[in-house]
Parts: sequence; structure tokens; C-alpha cells
Amino acid sequence: MEQFIVSARKYRPNSFESLIGQENIAKTLKNSILRGQLAHAYLFCGPRGVGKTTSARIFAKSINCLNPSEDMEPCGQCESCLSFSEGRSYCIHELDAASNNSVDDIRNLTEMVRIPPQIGKYSVYIIDEVHMLSAAAFNAFLKTLEEPPAYAIFILATTEKHKILPTILSRCQTYDFNRISIPDMVKNLSDIAEKEGVKIEEDALHILAQKADGAMRDALTLFDQTVAFCGKDIKYDQVIANLNILDYEYYFRLIDHFICADYTSALLIFDEILSKGFNALHFISGLSSHLRDLIVCRKEASESLLQLPASLVKRYKEQSANCSVPFLYEALNITTNCESAYRQSGNQRLLIEFTLMKLSFLIQGVGAIQPATPTSTPATAVPSQQAPAVKPAPAPAPVATPAAPAPAVQVEPAAPAPVPTPAPAPAEAPAPKTAPKTGGLSLKDMLMKAEKRAQGIEVATETESGEKPFTMEEFMVAWKELIEGEKEAKRTSLAITLEQYTPILLEDGLTVEFYVSNDAQKGWIEEKRLLKMISQMRGKLQNKKMNLKVEVKESPVGDNSPKLYTNRDKGEFLLKEHEAVRDLAQKLELDIK
Repeated sequence: MEQFIVSARKYRPNSFESLIGQENIAKTLKNSILRGQLAHAYLFCGPRGVGKTTSARIFAKSINCLNPSEDMEPCGQCESCLSFSEGRSYCIHELDAASNNSVDDIRNLTEMVRIPPQIGKYSVYIIDEVHMLSAAAFNAFLKTLEEPPAYAIFILATTEKHKILPTILSRCQTYDFNRISIPDMVKNLSDIAEKEGVKIEEDALHILAQKADGAMRDALTLFDQTVAFCGKDIKYDQVIANLNILDYEYYFRLIDHFICADYTSALLIFDEILSKGFNALHFISGLSSHLRDLIVCRKEASESLLQLPASLVKRYKEQSANCSVPFLYEALNITTNCESAYRQSGNQRLLIEFTLMKLSFLIQGVGAIQPATPTSTPATAVPSQQAPAVKPAPAPAPVATPAAPAPAVQVEPAAPAPVPTPAPAPAEAPAPKTAPKTGGLSLKDMLMKAEKRAQGIEVATETESGEKPFTMEEFMVAWKELIEGEKEAKRTSLAITLEQYTPILLEDGLTVEFYVSNDAQKGWIEEKRLLKMISQMRGKLQNKKMNLKVEVKESPVGDNSPKLYTNRDKGEFLLKEHEAVRDLAQKLELDIK
């Protein structure tokens, strides 16, 4: 059987041109060789698996190559290149500082430096994981590193630059290696798969690249592992099963359930994820990333931040179109707060389940727990049925005005004669007072409704879509109740702001536009209160599609209505009206904000 070589070693770059994701460093090193400006010490630092040691080897081969190309790439055919490739070179030495970190080891190195090169111009010493040297070893290395022989060049490689002494850093040219981008990794993996005769889906390549976290060596290791599991034909489902990665599909389904306020399905999906052995913290972190991607893909200018396959980007766009920016922002705020509180929580599963419920109620509020019951009848429907039958009782009419949409539509049954007991009508008259606030149906109303159906009496219901038409007069009644609620909650400034201008119903019949005086008020309302206001108004008007929109409207000249001023407004007024304040601000170099 032929000996197997892992892909990370088999396809290791052997020239600057084949180096992946470090074009700026490769260009700098090649230019220094062309111009003869070689330093005596280099420090290559960066994350694991990004090409530090590989770049050091290519650089060492290039400066000792007997027949380099025009752009200073090693030929790979001369005696110097062949001896290095076969591991018998006496000009290029590799040392592992993790296992040779004592003063004695450094003393042996300084003895080796005295020996001139046998082939080529330079003796190159590549010291890997140099941060593992002890403090005494670093100090013993200082003199040799600062003034080596003319033919000696040191290349130090490390993943932890902060552990190296400043005196060592000052003697080296430092090159910082970047993490390899996902597109570069996907392209390289695709080329290697083609050479190996492996057929792999693009989505699977993206999963491997993301799991590698910017390290090409890790990506190739995962590639070998996947080929061993799947064979020569690799599918996306097989990759996520082999690497135990949570599928995107779960997050897409969760967002759909949040939009529909279906918290039960969201909890069942979370239970399914836990039953498959996934970490709960990784799940909530992935949900935060999914919400972030939904926000990012709303603008074409920020699509490049996704780093996802084209088919998945299209799906993100489709789902993002169904979500408003305030919803996504608040949802991301909730999930990130859950992440930060996860480790301190005594019941971590309950914490995440509560987070999922909050996300489910985010659009319609807690009052919309029953959005999927089209047969539910508002509490005002029962009095509206009885009002035509009991003509001598006009008193309930003024009380029922907050829920006025019912009488005009629900008088269809023509009040059949067999209604046996008209007396309960006055007793039920107080019901309309509380019905508009709950947006649901009380137990008493449900029992009365069932009894009427048993007697063959028709009961008016909501429309199938959950909408109930409303007039501007009904809206203003609910709007005033909302303002009174803000006053009771001691948000007096917000209540005054909402009272300044009269809202306007837009042409679609569902959106009401209200106005504020400045952008600061608009921004605060959109960020802190708009979603809750929409939820309250939907409950009061019993219309799940009703929406609110806030705009800025300048006050007319001579308007004496109360206004809210920001700290900046107050500061600018003082500077304008008082010369002493202006002088003081100039002397102290104050910036009024």
C-alpha cells in the first residue's frame, strides 16, 4: 500500500507564487531579495496555520538558490534546493524552540552559527515557536541575534508575539501574517479536491473554510477527515453530520416561527437541537450570527461581509425582506444579552427557552399569544349582538364606543325572536370596558358564545385574516388611552411629544403616521418604544396588521405648544444669548454637545 501523506504536507506551497492569502508579505520578501536588502533577523508572527514556517522555508530556499527565476522564485532543481527538499542541507537549519528552550540549547546554536555555509551564500536558521524560549535563553541569544556573521540569517516564527522580549523585537524585522479569508480557502480546497478526484459541493467547502477559522492547515485536515468519512463524493449534509455542525436550516426555521409568534415550535426546535448533542451556548451564538447576517444583507454595499455561497445569500435576502430593521435589532440585542448571561445562569436551558419566547413575542407583544385562532371573538361582540334585541337599553352605547367597529358589521343576524332571556344584557354591559385592553377573549365570553351556538344563534366573528377595520375616530380613542398609559408610567416627556400633533391615517388604511419635533425624539422612539406602541395599538384596535410610522414635523412659526429640547439645544442657546458663557467656553476649549 502506498504511504498516505496528509494534504497539509502534500500540498504545502513551495514558492512565493503558491503562498495563499499573504500576497503583501510575499511581495516584500521578493523585493528585498531582488534589491539585495536582506536583514539579519526576521520575525514572522500570526495565527496558526497561515503560512509562517512555509514562508520562512521558501525565503531560505530563494536566497540560497543557485538558479533563481527572474522574480526570485526558487528553481527547485539546483543542489541547494534539492538538498533542502531531501532534508540533508547544511545551509538551512530548523529548530523547535518548544523542545530546545534552555540556555544550553542557545549555546549550541551560537556554536553552529560560526560554521559558514557549504552551498549557497547564507546559513539560515528557522526557529519555530520562539516564544517558548526561557527568559535566560532569550538574554543569551541577544548578542548573537544583534551581531551575527555576515552569512547568518535568523527567521523566528511565533503565534504569541506578546510573549517575546522587547529587546528581541527591536532586533528583528517583524511581519504580521493575516488569517486566510474564506474565499481564498474555498478556492484552494476546490483546486486540491480536483487534483485528488474528489467531488464536493460548494456549500460543503464553505463549511470547511468557516470551521477552520482562517487556518489553511486546519481546513486541509478537515478535508482529509471528510474524505475519509464520505469518500470521493461529498455532500453538504454529510459534512455537517461528520463535523457535528448545526445546520443553517434550523436558524431559518426559527426566524419564520418568530415572525409568526409561534413560540411552541421554537421551543421544540431547541429541544431537537439539544437531543442531537449540540452545545446550547453555540446554538445561541449561531442565532446571533444569523440575525447579524440578516441585517447585513439588507444593503447591497454590505453583502461582501457575509462570505457565504451565492445560493445561501439569496435565501438570506428573502428572509430579511420579511423582517423589519427594528425587529432584527431588538432580536440581536436579546440574543447577545442571553450569551453574556449564559455562564452565570443557574438554569441555562430555561434562560435560552425564555429568550426564544421573548423573540416570539417581539413583533406582536405578549398580548398576541393567540394570533392563530381566527374563530376567537372579541369581548365586545356579545354586547353588540344583544344591543339590537334589547332596544330599551341605550345606556351601554356610550361605554362601548372604544370598540365601535363591531356594531355596524355584526348586526347581520337580524336578531331572531327565540332569544329567551334579554335580562342578562345590562349585566354584561361592563364587559366592553376591559375587552379593548386585552385583545383576547375572556372565559365568560367563550361560555356565552358556546351557549348561543348551541341554541342556533349566529355569533359574529373576526375576519379570517385577523384584521378588523378601524376608523380614525376609533384610533384617536385608543391613541389617547395609550398617551394616558405613558403618563401613568411616568413617561411624561413622551406623552407630551405624542400630544403635539394629530396622527394621519395613510392610504393603505392600516398605517398611521404620527409626528415629533426633531430627529432626536424620532430616533429614541424608534429604538425604545415603537415596537411596544404598535403592539398596544394592535391590541386596542384588534387589528394585527395595523402599523405605526413616526416622522419629523417642524413646528409652525408662533406655535406655543410645549417642546422638548436636547442638551445640545440648551447649550447652543446659552452660547448665543450670553457673551460671558461664550468667553468661558473659548478659554476652557469646551465643545458643547
